Amino acid sequence: MATRLVQINMKAQDDSVLGRFWAEALGWGVDSEGPGVTNLEPVGFAYPDPAAVCIDIITRPEPKTVKNRVHIDLATTSAAHQAELVARLKDLGATLTDVGQGDVPWTVLADPEGNEFCVLEPRPVYRDTGPIAAVVVDCADPRAMARFWGEATDWTVHEVADDHASLRSTQGVGPYLEFVRTPDIKSGWNRVHLDVAPYRDGDPAEEESRLRALGATDPGIDQSSISWRILVDPEGNEFCLLSPR
Repeated sequence: MATRLVQINMKAQDDSVLGRFWAEALGWGVDSEGPGVTNLEPVGFAYPDPAAVCIDIITRPEPKTVKNRVHIDLATTSAAHQAELVARLKDLGATLTDVGQGDVPWTVLADPEGNEFCVLEPRPVYRDTGPIAAVVVDCADPRAMARFWGEATDWTVHEVADDHASLRSTQGVGPYLEFVRTPDIKSGWNRVHLDVAPYRDGDPAEEESRLRALGATDPGIDQSSISWRILVDPEGNEFCLLSPR
């Protein structure tokens, strides 16, 4: 068996405000909203479906202090579309930000809480991904990360090199999961992380054991009050193993 990537989890000081920004940015709807939690998914979406990786925004009081190690890349279809999307995102509250990217054809922005994301120039590889081209993870060893996540999930490894690697759903739909080598060292808990879930007939306990055998480890925190499991991948990135549904 295997898990499937179902959503990314973002921490926010105000989940409702950040949720409205991302719903407008992506053209998605608010699937559910409760105290401190806002869930976003495409309108008419039937969860879980690899055609989209949903967004779960959770209120946390701690402010963002360092560059996120997980971010979203947005797809565009033309130079005009890229310029129009950047302008619209700025109107929604995004700001230009510098993460050392230099002179590149994509635009780096930050959402209203400072979470970095990119608006890419048009690329054929992302023509059918939907608004999110890729979920990108900074790492030290893209090859090792692709090996772990390719075995941890049912996603197919598409490309592997020393400085980057990419995976996509075996159904060939939805965004890519990409690993990019960076010199940054992980500092503290990731404010954005991946959430995976077993298939409906999967056993979470068996999946946890399998993930541990692949190299996942325990973050060393009390998890007695939650119904899901928090693990860390081989580079220390936290991820959640949710219940199947």
